[in-house]
Amino acid sequence: MSGLVIIIVVAALVIGGGGGDLSRATTFAEGVPAMSGAFAASITAFFSFLGFEAAANMAEEVKDPAKSYPKALFGAILTAGVVYLLIALSAGIVVPTDQLAASQGPLLEVIKASGIAFPPWLFAAIALVAIGNGALLFMVMASRATYGLAEAHLLPPVFGQIAPTRRTPWVAILVVGAVTMGMSFIGDVGMLADTTVLLLVLVFISANLSALILKKDKVAHQHFVAPKIVSILALIASVLLLTQQSTITWMIGGGYIIAGTALFFIAQALNRRAGIKPDTANLDAEPPS
Repeated sequence: MSGLVIIIVVAALVIGGGGGDLSRATTFAEGVPAMSGAFAASITAFFSFLGFEAAANMAEEVKDPAKSYPKALFGAILTAGVVYLLIALSAGIVVPTDQLAASQGPLLEVIKASGIAFPPWLFAAIALVAIGNGALLFMVMASRATYGLAEAHLLPPVFGQIAPTRRTPWVAILVVGAVTMGMSFIGDVGMLADTTVLLLVLVFISANLSALILKKDKVAHQHFVAPKIVSILALIASVLLLTQQSTITWMIGGGYIIAGTALFFIAQALNRRAGIKPDTANLDAEPPS
């Protein structure tokens, strides 16, 4: 967060001193219709908002999740939205958009344009910490989700093994880490981001369909209720995002879907052999701390 705040402050100093071009904030690329350009850009922008849903895996550790978790979730999304919007506007005003698009470090272009002497190594360190933080968040989220699926007998039981002393799902952590490192060798960062967005949009579609269906169920305890229109709008937005994905992204994403489906059928076969029925009510299982 500190790196983004630095960029916003530096850009504000440049704009306040009469630098930059305010008209670039409302100028679209030549030959690109406004709506199609916005939808195409939303794929990359969507990737910036990944991670908020991971907090749901830790929500059961909160004293009053029905009250505090929605506030934390929506507050975090709103804060990030404001920061990202300020970054997009300030960077586009201070630096020409074609220069930003061609740069290997677009945010550093804002620093260079300002003429302020800022140590490059310090900004690189901030970026490295941010990337490491994101990777750790993904490891916590994905490994616990994998553990929960194994506990519900929807994945092979080996993924449900936990360390005897630390009580962490070590098999799930190792597998998730290996898969993550393997994904880093597939294409560039942009391709990896697009594939991640594709898979998560499919997850969000299933989640919003489930939310609409589960509204019929009566729950005795206090819980947060989202209006139906939220899920409906989310479904429409998700379908629109899917239409913006390239063929190669669909092919890579399809490979992961096939692999996941294969693991599911393997788990089903092992369950039938052991006489175990999947426990879908245990999908939120967490290893004891």
